Amino acid sequence: MANRQYFGTDGIRGRVGQFPMVPEFLTQLGWAIGQQGGKGSVLIGKDTRLSGYMIEAALIAGLTAAGSSVLVTGPLPTPAVAYLTHQLPNIAMGVMISASHNPYEDNGVKLLASTGYKLPDELEYQIEEILKKPFHCVAPKDFGKVRRLEDAPTQYMAHCCEILPPHQPLKNLHIVLDCAHGATYQVAPHVFQQLGARLTLMGHEPDGININQGVGSTVPEGLQQKVLSVKADLGIAFDGDGDRLLMVDASGGILEGDDILYILAKYGKPTQGVVGTLMTNFALEEALLALGLGFYRAKVGDRYVLEALLSKGWNLGGENSGHIIDLRVSTTGDGIVSALLVLECALRLQKTLPQLLEGFQKCPQVLLNVPVEKRPTTLDHPQLKEALAEVTQILKDQGRVLLRPSGTEPLIRVMVEGHDESQIRSLARQLADTVRHCYGAGNLQKM
Repeated sequence: MANRQYFGTDGIRGRVGQFPMVPEFLTQLGWAIGQQGGKGSVLIGKDTRLSGYMIEAALIAGLTAAGSSVLVTGPLPTPAVAYLTHQLPNIAMGVMISASHNPYEDNGVKLLASTGYKLPDELEYQIEEILKKPFHCVAPKDFGKVRRLEDAPTQYMAHCCEILPPHQPLKNLHIVLDCAHGATYQVAPHVFQQLGARLTLMGHEPDGININQGVGSTVPEGLQQKVLSVKADLGIAFDGDGDRLLMVDASGGILEGDDILYILAKYGKPTQGVVGTLMTNFALEEALLALGLGFYRAKVGDRYVLEALLSKGWNLGGENSGHIIDLRVSTTGDGIVSALLVLECALRLQKTLPQLLEGFQKCPQVLLNVPVEKRPTTLDHPQLKEALAEVTQILKDQGRVLLRPSGTEPLIRVMVEGHDESQIRSLARQLADTVRHCYGAGNLQKM
């Protein structure tokens, strides 16, 4: 299969007003989706970016011109769009307008199959082939219709609340929720309030341009401070489109994706194994094997985690960034559902978040970005291969090393992790110097 021109690992994304995030292309994209989608309707959700109005209108123009009817939900998390795409009758495809954790100047289009899963690579490729064809409208009598799905938030919130037992199970918890001024700003507070929690809210007042600005799962410092200042039991932060999370315990300690995967793997009774990525901490792999669970590393990106889960018949996987997938309850990463799954374990076992993590200590990890003159497609320089073999031999089974070119920038990423922090810092610097010697020059950048 040829390389895709527009689709990346998570849909099509870019700076609004610059190609491809311009009305002309987005209308053509809507038309191509309509050609591919068949006779069913297309469900469209979006986050809170001001540009979502333009993108939604352009997609609708193309879709209806192709004869597809459209259901719009308004602001709603990506996992909610995935859930509704799978649950509602006669939905051919779901569309989420979002650039996730990116700033408001960016936006994107994510596509979901009728199963609720991210659209497979081959279907994205087929859409790209349709984009090459000339645009034409169906006959006026065959244009698609558009209507708003008024109860979309209610349906998704009911699904979330089913994760925990009835009768306000969170009534004794004070939780700080950081909604990143994004897609969860309405549904997340309602879900946690309905479950009985006492809430302190952050990032719940979007204005179209403040999404992810100093709030959300990529900027946890504010959540940590708020949890401590209001003496909350815990904090939860989502990203702009609500498909990932970060948690904070009562003392301000951060729980990232690997911590959450450990809790759900140990106490959530997953199937035979857990899927992580190339960036999953080495200590999690060791811990899962000690629990008698298999572990598999997929490529970076939640779509690849999903592919591996489906291939192996497992149900639990995720990334350290906070994309957590449990196929028993969701078809994609879901920040709200993942938080509730962790709280279900805490309530059932009557443990705090730190107590759930007892026995698990992540390995120190050093990440360096090495600027290069030209990004190579493969890292096959003999001198680098020799240096990599040497570091691998030093670490043996007590650590891990990963070299990979950036998919978007002229950088080579160097990652070394192990139990001896001083050793891995030295080894990472040694490898980075070799990369710089073999492929270019520039100052090292920490990730």
